[in-house]
Amino acid sequence: MFKGMLKGNMVIGQSGGPTAVINQSLVGAVLAAREQDSITGILGARHGIQGIMDENFIDLTTQSVEQLELVAHTPAAALGSVRLKPGKAECEKVFEVFRKHDVRYFFYIGGNDSAETAHIIAEMAKEANYDFCTVHIPKTIDNDLKVTDHCPGFASAARFVALAFMGDDRDNRALSGVKINVVMGRHAGFLTAASALARRPEHEGKSDGPHLIYLPERVFDVEQFKQDVKTTMAKYGRCVVAASEGIGDKDGNPIASTGERDSHGNIQLSGTGALGDTLAAFVKEALGKGARVRADTFGYLQRSYPTIISEVDAKEAREVGEYAVHHAASTGEAGSVAIRRLSNVPYTSECFITPLSSVAREATEMKDAHINDAGNDVTQAWVDYVAPLVGELPKMGDL
Repeated sequence: MFKGMLKGNMVIGQSGGPTAVINQSLVGAVLAAREQDSITGILGARHGIQGIMDENFIDLTTQSVEQLELVAHTPAAALGSVRLKPGKAECEKVFEVFRKHDVRYFFYIGGNDSAETAHIIAEMAKEANYDFCTVHIPKTIDNDLKVTDHCPGFASAARFVALAFMGDDRDNRALSGVKINVVMGRHAGFLTAASALARRPEHEGKSDGPHLIYLPERVFDVEQFKQDVKTTMAKYGRCVVAASEGIGDKDGNPIASTGERDSHGNIQLSGTGALGDTLAAFVKEALGKGARVRADTFGYLQRSYPTIISEVDAKEAREVGEYAVHHAASTGEAGSVAIRRLSNVPYTSECFITPLSSVAREATEMKDAHINDAGNDVTQAWVDYVAPLVGELPKMGDL
């Protein structure tokens, strides 16, 4: 049997943080699989790799198209998610289950940790001489997967951030003071940088916030931060700040964190309001008694908020799921689906396959060309990159 002729059941699972469009990828893969003669059954693993070990499956072969489409337009992981890095014992259990259920295809929807899991399982299949194909389907609001131009899930979360800052800027305009918003993204600043879309292009150089944007790709200097806020207050009489949860000092230490880690070794960064409170305290030190300073942590709100879904994001999330299945069924080769941008105006893209090893575990970050020299804002090149993904935003008016 050569790789392109694998025949048997498939398992699909979801892993890591949910997104607003992760179910588009799930449904895209399931519907594509129904068209493949080589895929004889479709099992959805409840809570990812844990569900496989527990044989906790849902039969997706006969679910109605109407129900699947409803799920596709519903945020968060419909199968349930998990954060689990499998060791040797877990992998052995996974293959015991795969053999029992004649599973020949495994699709795992997630970020770089999920790609690592898929890579571990693919390598173990080779060692066991088990005819099998693993394909990673990309997902992450952090936008930090290597190789791909951007990740499904990011654009919708970025749209949430942009809209939230648009509203918060108007609030701050009405009752002046300093407002700090902490945004997700771990050690990549993409999501925080999306706050720049809240500014109206026709108002460039005027007072639209966010006025300051701090990303983990640059060292966070507390004294410079205080001065930046003071300068902005002197210029506009108010200041809106976007700060990534992953900002750190010159030694790489996070400005604030819980100290907790998951099974992949990732440290928890914004599970509480600690960073916002810390930054607010710095500002109060800089501005003195009586300063009006507030801080919010967007947290999980960014991941699965309905009604703000980017059209591009939903479309591409569906496409990466479909592409994963078509690739696996036609070639039997393991890999990770990635997106290549073809043009900005009109925006077009295509999918391609990259080796699992090029995506597993390692993360990427914002380009230098997308961050200003002072390290407290983004450039027009960044806005040009992200705007087509997020889509048109509401217009704001002034008296």
